[in-house]
Amino acid sequence: MEDFRWTYLQLCKEGGVEPQESVVAQLQESRAAHSSRLDLSGHSLSTDTCSVLARAFQKDGVFTEVSLSDCMLTEEGTKMLLAGLFHNTSVKCLDLKGNNLRSTGAEVLGKLLGCNKTLHRLVLEWNALGVWEESFSLFCDGLASNNTLTHLDLRNNQINHHGASELALALRRNSTLQELDLRWNNIGLLGGRSLLEALQKNKSIVQLEMAGNNIPSDILKALEQSTGHNSEREFTLRESRNKTHVLSREIQSLKEEKGRQFLSLMETIDRQKEEMGHSTKSTSAQIGQLQQALNERKSAINSLTAKLQMTEAALALSEQKAQSMGEVLSRMKAEKEEQKEQQSRLRKKQEEESSLREGKLHREIQNLMETNGQLRNKVEELECRCKSQQQQIFELKQELTNSTAELKMRLTKAEDRLESEKRRSKQALEDMESLRHKEVENVSRHLEERERALQERIFKLEAQRIQLEEELGKSKAAVVTERAQAEEELGKVRTQMRLEEQEHVSSLEEKLRSLRASMQQLQLHCSQQKQSISELQAKSSHQSVETDGLRRRIEELQQDLSGKEQEKVAEVSRVRVELQEQIGQLEADRMAQERLKAKISALEREMKALTNNHREVLLDKESEKSSLLEKLRLKEVEIQRMKEDEAQRASYLQSAVLSYVQGSPLGHYSPNK
Repeated sequence: MEDFRWTYLQLCKEGGVEPQESVVAQLQESRAAHSSRLDLSGHSLSTDTCSVLARAFQKDGVFTEVSLSDCMLTEEGTKMLLAGLFHNTSVKCLDLKGNNLRSTGAEVLGKLLGCNKTLHRLVLEWNALGVWEESFSLFCDGLASNNTLTHLDLRNNQINHHGASELALALRRNSTLQELDLRWNNIGLLGGRSLLEALQKNKSIVQLEMAGNNIPSDILKALEQSTGHNSEREFTLRESRNKTHVLSREIQSLKEEKGRQFLSLMETIDRQKEEMGHSTKSTSAQIGQLQQALNERKSAINSLTAKLQMTEAALALSEQKAQSMGEVLSRMKAEKEEQKEQQSRLRKKQEEESSLREGKLHREIQNLMETNGQLRNKVEELECRCKSQQQQIFELKQELTNSTAELKMRLTKAEDRLESEKRRSKQALEDMESLRHKEVENVSRHLEERERALQERIFKLEAQRIQLEEELGKSKAAVVTERAQAEEELGKVRTQMRLEEQEHVSSLEEKLRSLRASMQQLQLHCSQQKQSISELQAKSSHQSVETDGLRRRIEELQQDLSGKEQEKVAEVSRVRVELQEQIGQLEADRMAQERLKAKISALEREMKALTNNHREVLLDKESEKSSLLEKLRLKEVEIQRMKEDEAQRASYLQSAVLSYVQGSPLGHYSPNK
């Protein structure tokens, strides 16, 4: 209010017009009452005041009702004032009663009705709009093009039958005007007929006042009947609109519920997808960890196989050396035929002992295979046996040292005997010099040659013995170091493998627990989804019952509206088509629910497939674990076999050394003498 008053005063100041006191006072009253009605009725407004008010109405957005009745407006003032209301968007009711509007006013009012889009009520009582037919026809053209005006008051405007015919043409084109007051004009019989023909086309006018127009009573009754039909039609349309509005709200609420249900389903599906993604990521990470552990195991096994290959190569070299020594021994055996029987006896004894040992070892291996659950105790027994074997090796070393000392003693004794024999032979030669000089010479030559050969042979055998002792010492040291290294590595590998197996078994158990927990969670999610599906099915059945009720209500509405006019039937059919479209939308929603059910079933199948895949992966891992355990067991058997081979080779070397010592020429000659 204050803004309109301030703009009015500002525009008066800018235009050099003195503000009209009555207008300012009325604006002050409306501001004090906080009213949206501007009442200037009974105030004579000058042309300058009308021009200022027109410019103020162009900027106004406060007043919704303006009363300018009995303001003694001039034609110029009316033109400017109505021009200011052309594009106004707030004024909905305009009262121009008793201003004696004529041709110019009618033309400007026609333009106002053609331009303004917010005016609903227009009061033009006690004017002279129907005096000039051309101006009134322009007014009727504006009324025909208007789409917002609902109430028009044209009482006492001197409208004749020509103006009534123009007004009838406008009413044929207008579809929003509901109340028209034409009392106290000069319409007559012809105007009444033209209006009656117009009302046959116009279906929006529900109230028409025609008193005081010299119209026959039958035409008045026909006009009343037509307006009554229009009012009934408007009432039925209003009821149908209300019902359609109620139905549309119900359908909208159903759509919103369906949308919320659909969104909740999509959210649950998204959550399930996220959980499945997390579970697949966790399983993939676990599989990667298992793969890394397997790769580490493979690398450890490869390193062990490389070490075993190295030990096998060293053993092959020792075997080659033993073979070379066997060849030397075979050569020595060819020269010592007499000691073969003793060596064979010793070998038989050794073979019997080795066979006994082998039988014992086989029995122990069978016992070990039968009692896999007591691996730790048997590993300790094996370690004890390794210690006993080391003690045996140490005893063999002592025996070798003792045998070397005995050999040296025997060599010294043999040298003493040779010297004594030389003395005796010299004495015998001196005694029998004269008798058997020739024989002695021959014998002496033979003895000298034999002594030389024996000495050379002794030197060679001593050199060979020294070489063999050196090789034996080296091989024994290498075998001992290798055996110690192999035993240490075996102990480390066994401890590492045990720890790794325990860690792997614990990790697998934890993974199995996590997988079982995830399976339980997935089963819970599946049960929740099934419950939500059952709830959705119940809701869909309830919605189908509601749609059946809606269909029954639509049929009842169709039966109620079937007895009315064809236009009503057409509109009801249109409403029916809309409802059928909505029912089709509901059926489409039901199909969408069925598609959602299909998606949920597909997700359940995918979950089952994922669980089957997890089970297969677990079975594969267990088979890999069993295969690794079998490989470890085979490796332990191979290591045990290698130890047995090394012990057998050491026994062979010991027997060879003993046979070499016993088969030497000193040992051959000493018992004869």
